[in-house]
Amino acid sequence: MRRTFKPPSNWSKLYAVIKEIREKVEAPVDTVGCAKLFDTKASNEVRRYHILLALMLSAQTKDQVTADAMFSLIKYGCTPASISKMTESKLNDFISKVGFHNTKAKNIKAATDMILKLHEGKVPQSYEELIALPGVGPKMAHLFLQAADGVVLGIGVDTHVHRIAQRFRWVPATVKSPEDTRKALESWLPREHWGEINELLVGLGQTICAPR
Repeated sequence: MRRTFKPPSNWSKLYAVIKEIREKVEAPVDTVGCAKLFDTKASNEVRRYHILLALMLSAQTKDQVTADAMFSLIKYGCTPASISKMTESKLNDFISKVGFHNTKAKNIKAATDMILKLHEGKVPQSYEELIALPGVGPKMAHLFLQAADGVVLGIGVDTHVHRIAQRFRWVPATVKSPEDTRKALESWLPREHWGEINELLVGLGQTICAPR
C-alpha cells in the first residue's frame, strides 16, 4: 500500500479548493478542537497534559462536549497529580457526557499513573512512549505531538479523515480502517501537508462533507 497506490491526478487542485473553503467556513474543530482545550495560564507540561486528556476524551464525541468536559476538569484543577488522586467514579462524573466515558475514565487514570511513575509527571515526547499509554493509539499520538510539541511524524486520521479520503478516492477502495488510511495517505501526500490535513478534513466533515 505504501508504494503502489497512486492518487487521482487532480488531488492537488481539490486540496487547494478544500483549503480555500476552510478559510471561509469556521468549524467546531477551529474553536473547540483538542489543540485549543488547555488552561492558557498553566505551565507547558500541564498544557501538554490537558491536550492529551482532550484527545483521550474526544473519540466518538462532539468537540463541544469534549470542550465542556475539559473546562470542567480544568476549573477543578487538572494536573497529573490531581487526576491521580481523584477517584475513577468522580472522574466519570466530570466526563459523563462524552462517548464511552467509563472506558475513558479507566484509561485516563491508568495513563496518568504511568505518566507519574515512568515519566516524572510529564507526558512523554516520543511516539513509542505515547502509544504505550492506555487508550492512546497512533492517531492520538500523532495529533498530540503536532498540537502539543509542533512535531509532525505522521498523519492523524480519525473517522472524518478516513471517510473523506475514501470519498475523494485518495486511498485504495480496499482500505477499511483509519490506520490503513493513514498509511495510504502517507505513501503519497507530500510531507508538508501532513500537519494540516487532519484539521482541514475534520472541519470539512463537520460543516460541508457530512456522512451520507
